[in-house]
Order: sequence, then C-alpha cells, then structure tokens
Amino acid sequence: MPKKIERRQSSIHGNGVFATAAIAKGERVVRYKGEVRKHADVDADYAGHDETGHTFLFSLNDEWVIDANRDGNVARWINHGCAPNCEAIQEENAKGKKHKDKVYIHALRDIAAGEELSYNYGIVIDEPYTAALKKLWECRCGSAKCTGTMLQPKARKKAAKKPAKAK
Repeated sequence: MPKKIERRQSSIHGNGVFATAAIAKGERVVRYKGEVRKHADVDADYAGHDETGHTFLFSLNDEWVIDANRDGNVARWINHGCAPNCEAIQEENAKGKKHKDKVYIHALRDIAAGEELSYNYGIVIDEPYTAALKKLWECRCGSAKCTGTMLQPKARKKAAKKPAKAK
C-alpha cells in the first residue's frame, strides 16, 4: 500500500503532515507511535524544561503516555486544528493491558491530496487558564472556528443540589 502522508513545512506551525494522495472519510491514516512511558517518568524527565506549548506527548490514560520524542513517527508532526479533518482514536488492548493501548489517526472527512492533516489535541491542564497559559498554548490553525488556544474547556463540576426548605 503506498504511503499517503508526508512531513513538510506547515503554515500552521513548524512541521506538519500532508496528504500525498486522497484519503477517504473514516480511513485509518497513521498510528501515533513513540515510547510508552509512565506519567511520573515523563514528568521527571521534562521537569525544568521551559514550557513552549509544543509537545510530542499523548496521554493514553492516568498512568501511561506515548512519548513521541523517543521513537516517534510522522504522526507526531500532525498539528492541532480547531476545525480538524482528522481525529485521534484510542484502541484499548484486548487483554486490558493499558500500556499496550494504541492511538490511531482517522480521517473525519474526505481529505484531498496536498491538504494538511490536523486533529484537536484536546489539551486540558489542571492549572487555571490564565492569559499567559492560553498564549503559551496558542492555536495558529487559521480556521474560522479557531478558539485561539489549544486548551480545551474544562469539564464543569455539577453544582450540589440545595436541600429543599422545610415548611
């Protein structure tokens, strides 16, 4: 099967991944590869590095991360987009071994040859979203639907129900 994607310079940010042939809606485009590591180990290795808003880390679950800085493939160069043409789909290991889960990039719609691939990174961080953090995680996708940041809205906590007043 001929390769349908390649890395090139992107107008969005640095490198990007582009279709070299038409890709059909629903087609599995590429697996996101890298060394599977524990969050704690990744946090320790990258602690103290300046935050750049640039990452090759893909969280699989609460314990495991794909670190595409190590043994990563072309999928690490796919940029974030607010109106993406692809999505990341996690495939869980049939035996429940969470460190063996995989991530594949699939086409959300038909993609023409020459078109840059993008997916929503879905980044949610624990800290409050300050203007500085939004700038650090700035989105440059250029879409009419661009939110200006790769940070996604945090899940809202449900308000506790007030007890009914006694009469």
